[in-house]
Amino acid sequence: MFSDFTTPLIMGILNATPDSFSDGGKFNQLENALKHTFQMIADGATIIDIGGESTRPNSEPVSPDEQIKRVVPIIEEIRKHSDVLISIDTTLSVVAEAALNAGANIINDVSAGQNDAKMFALAAQRNVPIILMHAQGTPQTMQVNPHYENVVLEVIEALKRRANEAMQAGIKKENIVLDVGIGFGKRKQDNLTLLAYLADFVALGFPVLLGTSRKRFMGTICDVSEPAELVTATAVTTALGVMAGVQLFRVHDVKENKQALDVAWAIRSVTQ
Repeated sequence: MFSDFTTPLIMGILNATPDSFSDGGKFNQLENALKHTFQMIADGATIIDIGGESTRPNSEPVSPDEQIKRVVPIIEEIRKHSDVLISIDTTLSVVAEAALNAGANIINDVSAGQNDAKMFALAAQRNVPIILMHAQGTPQTMQVNPHYENVVLEVIEALKRRANEAMQAGIKKENIVLDVGIGFGKRKQDNLTLLAYLADFVALGFPVLLGTSRKRFMGTICDVSEPAELVTATAVTTALGVMAGVQLFRVHDVKENKQALDVAWAIRSVTQ
């Protein structure tokens, strides 16, 4: 799927949750969710990433039935009006399957298949792309003293292991996307180091997704406590990611990040 695109892509975030760290409660009603979705498409999103469970630090798990109740009606309604690519943000295969049946195209699993042993089998059976993200710990524990000796090498090795297990389960290599997991069990310096070495992850031969949108570590740098004020900071990381070869960018603020992507891509294209 992603080999069909010659330029990097923007993935717009749609949190159908009451408690996400930045926009919880804004888009968990169908009318608001649809309005926001079509605005993100108009602003340049190629993919809409829909999740029914927050993965912010200290968030609590949401039952599969509740996740399905939150996301499936939105997916079904989007499909009545648009063929935009839709990814389902979940770690549970039953939720992913319900979303795929409703019209989703991609699985975005922040546990990289470790939370549900059936996830890889589902992705292989349905022949859909799956995004494998690195995280140290769970949302409840991931920011409790995370530690790495060499964060780049450790995250690379962990992602390679998950990608190999995915392929052994029957998932095609071209259907695997890697996400370094900015903010998921990472200290500020870990996040900055991963951003500085994004090209090392691109060199693994899989499409790479970057998800820095409105993340707290940038607020500590910019002395900003309100996540919605980190639009410019996020756009800077998008531009850096494009220059490193990153192909997918998961963001809240589509228009601004699409502009950063387009300018960075125009510059990068000069050297190609």
